Amino acid sequence: MASFHHTIKSGKKGTAASHAAYIARQGKYRQREDLVCTGHGNMPAWAQDNPSAFWKAGDKHERANGAVYREHEIALPAELTHEQQKELVGGMIKTLVGDKPYQYAVHAPNSSLEGSTNTHLHLMFSDRMQDGVERSPEQTFSRYNAKQPERGGCKKDSGGKNRLALRDEVIQTRKTCAELQNAALKKYGHPARVDHRSLREQGIDRAPEHHLGPSRIQEMSEDEKVRIVEARRTRARPLLYVRS
Repeated sequence: MASFHHTIKSGKKGTAASHAAYIARQGKYRQREDLVCTGHGNMPAWAQDNPSAFWKAGDKHERANGAVYREHEIALPAELTHEQQKELVGGMIKTLVGDKPYQYAVHAPNSSLEGSTNTHLHLMFSDRMQDGVERSPEQTFSRYNAKQPERGGCKKDSGGKNRLALRDEVIQTRKTCAELQNAALKKYGHPARVDHRSLREQGIDRAPEHHLGPSRIQEMSEDEKVRIVEARRTRARPLLYVRS
């Protein structure tokens, strides 16, 4: 059954390169065997074929306490095949990121509870918009100069927006994400649909799912696991969403 899970995160200075290696399963993460596909795009000339160089530059030159990257983490409908999921991911990148520099990866780990596959997308992107001006790595992440853009860094898309505008943007982004998934489900003949709204907004009177990590699951008895799985399937009690 399709379910909606979409979180939007920010990564502060000093964390981008490490997180990029994590999602791409590189370096110390290369032993993980759940990588379906990975890629990048819209990088400046100096990082065209090396996204790691872009994130490392951001970690070094972004202002103190600034966000080097933002990330969409999105569960992909289990009803779709991997090829259909990849097609969906392509549409998500185009719609959610546009011309901004990005790196993505699709992971398909097995659920610690049910043994089913939990396929999801990690879509990292920079909020620094490209404007055609060639900049060095240091200048790319410097302060934007509105009067003389060639003298400053790339402008941040979130710059100048108040909290209300940013909140509305997040709500619209989640709605768009659900619409893309539903379009893919319809295209490939699946009746299931996802809904970006909260349970209360949908008029559903039950508690939302709680995140439950693999380490906690390992401490459970088999009987406890069976009860949780049955509760999830029948929706007779609060559900627990397993995140790998």
